[in-house]
Amino acid sequence: MTVTAKPTINALYQPTSAAWLEQALGNVDTILLDHSHCERKAAGTAVNMMFRYPSSQKLVRQLTAIAREELEHFEQVNQILEQRGIPLSALNAPPYGKGLMSQIRTQEPHRRLDSLLICGLIEARSHERLGLLGTHLPDPKLAAFYRSLMASEARHFGIYWLLADTYYDRSIVQSRLAELAIVESELLSTLYPEPRIHS
Repeated sequence: MTVTAKPTINALYQPTSAAWLEQALGNVDTILLDHSHCERKAAGTAVNMMFRYPSSQKLVRQLTAIAREELEHFEQVNQILEQRGIPLSALNAPPYGKGLMSQIRTQEPHRRLDSLLICGLIEARSHERLGLLGTHLPDPKLAAFYRSLMASEARHFGIYWLLADTYYDRSIVQSRLAELAIVESELLSTLYPEPRIHS
């Protein structure tokens, strides 16, 4: 099983490993269930940022669209789960999300910058991994579903980074993004023993 040797998204410090893809393909039902949780969390994160920064008009407008689309994806994944007879249930979270969120500085304006960049990194990693699933899943219908999500995932990480570029000097954005990308990669350096979208 071959995975691209270099990350296809410039901001990602390292590409996804072949070990993750092998684990995911061997546990598709769990990956689908985790994907449902990821879409719900992504919608909630966008909404929470809208509440935290209500006077940032562009941010609110853009994140409203993201939240709406994430909920649409949540519903689509849940329909697939239902068709496959997989009940919605809780899953233990890998250290990825918590590890990234721990990097968010608590004081403004750093907090907003870090939040935008981390959301962008998560969306970029989702784009990469859903693309791998879309390429390698043996079920053609499920593979096509994952390929259909690629454009929106790319749009989402682009929006988060464009918002960062809107509110902060580009050199500051690029420097901080490089730091956070290293952390993001390190969090994925050890494969979580249970299959997850971000593990």
